[in-house]
Amino acid sequence: MLLTSTFGRYLTKRFARAIIGVFSTFFFLIGTLDFVELMRRAGDSPVATTPLIVQLALFRAPSVAEQIFPFAALFGGMFALLTLSRKLELVVARAVGVSAWQFLQPAVVVAGVLGLVSILIYNPAAAEMKRRASALEMKLFVRAGQSTASAPEIWLRQRSVDGQAIIRAAGALPDGDGLSQVAIFNFSPGGGFSERIDARQAVLRPGYWELTDARVVSATEEPQNYKSYVLATTLEPDQVRQSFTPPDAVGFWSMPTVIERTQRAGLDTTRYELRYQSLMARPLLLIAMVLVAASVSLRFFRFGGVTRLVVGGVAAGFVLYVATQLSEELGSSGIVNPVVAAWLPATLGTMLGALALLHQEDG
Repeated sequence: MLLTSTFGRYLTKRFARAIIGVFSTFFFLIGTLDFVELMRRAGDSPVATTPLIVQLALFRAPSVAEQIFPFAALFGGMFALLTLSRKLELVVARAVGVSAWQFLQPAVVVAGVLGLVSILIYNPAAAEMKRRASALEMKLFVRAGQSTASAPEIWLRQRSVDGQAIIRAAGALPDGDGLSQVAIFNFSPGGGFSERIDARQAVLRPGYWELTDARVVSATEEPQNYKSYVLATTLEPDQVRQSFTPPDAVGFWSMPTVIERTQRAGLDTTRYELRYQSLMARPLLLIAMVLVAASVSLRFFRFGGVTRLVVGGVAAGFVLYVATQLSEELGSSGIVNPVVAAWLPATLGTMLGALALLHQEDG
């Protein structure tokens, strides 16, 4: 078997170095650009020092860079194959009877292994880093009166014995049991507006919200300030956490627990199920990208037309990525089953890539 031979180990190292190298380059660029943007925002925050900004950029980069794994497999596979072809190493391999399917075995294995590593090790670490980034970003910017770019405003609606209320918050507290920079709009049981409450933070207790540094404004009374204020609620902690915990902030190993907890709360789990299935389909998606890269990178340089094929390969990779994103959007909206939405693009991409290779090699 080629994988266990000296040439197979050589190809495995070349593909692994190419894919990891491309991913590392993108990771560095993402971290650098994010650091520059955070430094711009730090000018309005008195507590945002350079070391803290560097730490925040490092915390944010892994979750953003996780989205480029498919492109790392695509560009890394193209780079490795084009380099082997330019140095005539593939010509020699073909001359001694090694087929394209044989010297693509290391590439497929590398893509599959990296896909498994990305979901079993990298994803949980990136989710934890994102959680820490959200807490640090709130400390540096939200408390300084800014909104966070990574965490949009949180909106909740509740019913209680006092009537309905709409809650708007700038973000979640680091420990996940409350909200920060809260504005609450209370309505009477008859539906009329009764009062607005602004508070520095709101911590969810059994049966009520505990508001800190609250200011109550109503149409019938003068504004009142309270160090601590209590507001009745029927919301449960699981319901609140589900409202502000995005699926990409939950690690792979924690996802089944989150899905079960959300189901017990009687809430929709479609987004979490789709994310879980998408993670499991990632190795197959990386393999599809490698096959797409191979279908446009095996042409000998002396035949010409390599540039056109490379451009076509990049376009095909982007089309596959866009199709994956579109399928996930359909899945998250409930139009398509999450399992189908997650696995269909990767499966079709793998089949089309293999079909293109069959046409080139045996057609």
